[in-house]
Amino acid sequence: MELTLPPRVTDRAFARLAEIAADAGETRALRVAVEGGGCSGFQYDIKLDDAAPDDLVLEKDGQRVLVDQVSLPFLANAVIDYSEELIGARFVIENPNATSSCGCGTSFSI
Repeated sequence: MELTLPPRVTDRAFARLAEIAADAGETRALRVAVEGGGCSGFQYDIKLDDAAPDDLVLEKDGQRVLVDQVSLPFLANAVIDYSEELIGARFVIENPNATSSCGCGTSFSI
């Protein structure tokens, strides 16, 4: 039986959050949530937000990533990263729970 762990945030993602905070004076955390919808059944919602009382807070060097309790099971063992590619730079989720995903990388199915 595979051990279920909370999502992990890479150093690169935390570093990008620190850059956003320094550039924009932003103090809110990065929220990673899973919502119904998208072309594959579920989609990621990634935005800056304030913490709620029941959020899981992943923190490093003063930077925080929030995951709500409803989204947490969908993000078990996932990796939250930051990617810079020719098509653009963005936060990405490597999710072992997703059985398929769409080409845009923001929609998936389980």
